[in-house]
Amino acid sequence: MNIFPRLSMVTGILVCLAATAVAHAQQEFPPPQGMGRLVVLASGLSGPKQYTEVAAEIAKLGYDVVLFDGNAEENTQGKGVKRDIDKARTMPHALPGKVALVGFSLGGGMDLYYGTQLPDDVAGVVVWFPANSFIKDVPGFANRVQVPLVVFAGGKDHFRDNCCAADKDSTLQQAGKSFELTIYPDANHDFNKGGNNYNPKDYADALQHTADALKMFLGS
Repeated sequence: MNIFPRLSMVTGILVCLAATAVAHAQQEFPPPQGMGRLVVLASGLSGPKQYTEVAAEIAKLGYDVVLFDGNAEENTQGKGVKRDIDKARTMPHALPGKVALVGFSLGGGMDLYYGTQLPDDVAGVVVWFPANSFIKDVPGFANRVQVPLVVFAGGKDHFRDNCCAADKDSTLQQAGKSFELTIYPDANHDFNKGGNNYNPKDYADALQHTADALKMFLGS
């Protein structure tokens, strides 16, 4: 029996799967006017699918939004955040210039810690219920923040042993670095549209604050 044709077929399938994975490593949401300033959006642990609705709504504000899987940024010491910024800049609807970062949960933690240390690339950072329990040297982190930062947290967020708790965000703020922090007392983790704990009222407020922040960072 000749196994080589079968091996060739298997190899071809694997190549196609690899190409598909690369092709779907990011998803672009172009603005209504066709071209726009860049917003690089990093998903939470659940992956990009849960954040497509909020990505589309931010794009409607006039920005070119590129959605990435925040899981791929973890354990890269910030290289994943920079890699996604560089990749987003190659998208067909992106205008040149500094980008804004919007991150959720795990991806928000990566943007919170590493994205705020990239002033040459990043105009500002907005994070929703960001992972923060991994930040042990709070004063050291606060001293490294170099761009405007906006944080939204849920007062009832106890996801994964308090990985993203609001009180840690308060501690970060008190460490001496000024940033805008909004805590929603009744919100849980993933209170965004498409999330497991969608809270329409708090989502709408956070989205409006996100719009205001992006206008300040990038212009309308």
